[in-house]
Amino acid sequence: MEEKIPGLNINGLVAKVPIVQGGMSVGISLSGLASAVANEGGIGVIGGAAIGMLEPDFHKNYREANQRALRKEIRKARDKTDGIVGVNLMVALTDYEELLMTAIDEGVDALFLGAGLPLKFPADLLPDRIRKIKTKLVPIVSSGRAARIIFRHWARKYKRIPDAVVVEGPKAGGHLGFKREQIDDPEYRLEKLVPEVIEAIEPFEKEFAKKVPVIAAGGIYSGRDIYKFLKLGASGVQMATRFVATHECDASQEFKMQYVRAKKEDIVIIDSPVGLPGRAIRNSFLEKVSRGEKAPFTCPWKCLRTCDYRKSPYCIALALTNAKKGKFAYGFAFAGANAYLVDKIVSVKELITELIDDLSRAISANLSLPQMG
Repeated sequence: MEEKIPGLNINGLVAKVPIVQGGMSVGISLSGLASAVANEGGIGVIGGAAIGMLEPDFHKNYREANQRALRKEIRKARDKTDGIVGVNLMVALTDYEELLMTAIDEGVDALFLGAGLPLKFPADLLPDRIRKIKTKLVPIVSSGRAARIIFRHWARKYKRIPDAVVVEGPKAGGHLGFKREQIDDPEYRLEKLVPEVIEAIEPFEKEFAKKVPVIAAGGIYSGRDIYKFLKLGASGVQMATRFVATHECDASQEFKMQYVRAKKEDIVIIDSPVGLPGRAIRNSFLEKVSRGEKAPFTCPWKCLRTCDYRKSPYCIALALTNAKKGKFAYGFAFAGANAYLVDKIVSVKELITELIDDLSRAISANLSLPQMG
């Protein structure tokens, strides 16, 4: 049945299956997970934010440690796969430009740029090189308006447009690009956002005679979900939560078991110290924070431009690093809205086979879409 599965073509970079593994930072998706996904025909993605937290000299030499760790993981992934490997970077990172250049210099296949609008690039990329680099540039947006702003700016300033765009809905895990009151508002459902983004970028596709695939993200769990968004016009999907509960995920076993044990009521919206709402799995650490307790910390550097560490009840980078290591007394796990559906840990191969088989069945049955209302 797999011959019916459409590939994902990002300006000549073709993935056999239309699945991007979401880049989960602070050590959750590194070379182990990214290479495993790439080997199964998807796009494996290394999370770049705070990647240097696992380096011994991080607190003394954070910029160099981040670049060194990112370079290591890209090379390790390349040693394990000939497939497609990307890097996810947050625009809000203090060292965003250095990490972006590191990834490009290492020749990653694609860069997924979120947590802010990627309107500026390092001087080394201006103006000609940005039009010639082989690395595909893929902004992550949460609205048609944001996509339009990025495409218009790039078209005017760089004489090029993104190679693809990820539209992330409010059911995603981690930091969300929505206000609290928008998260459960039907007007912001991913099913509505995908067509809006497709419409927003269409004039730029015509102007540049270039097909720009839209990749749907946030709350996608099954092959049937993938089918739904392909029918809505998306060219592929991005999935993160499902890949946490795999043997190859780079997080600790205890981190993965947080997903397996989670119940629906455990998936909660929190106020992140960086000023954004986020979706996480409730635990004792978060309950203490909600009671007003603080976890004192010193900040050797300001990793995110939006973080005011003097007013923060805890260091989110440290909390997420602790969680990655399984130290949940001192941290917590981000997760998507459907994380509670996870009931076991499987291999990446098993997961992608399950997703593709489910997608194949949906395609064969030519399932009709539910009414959006």
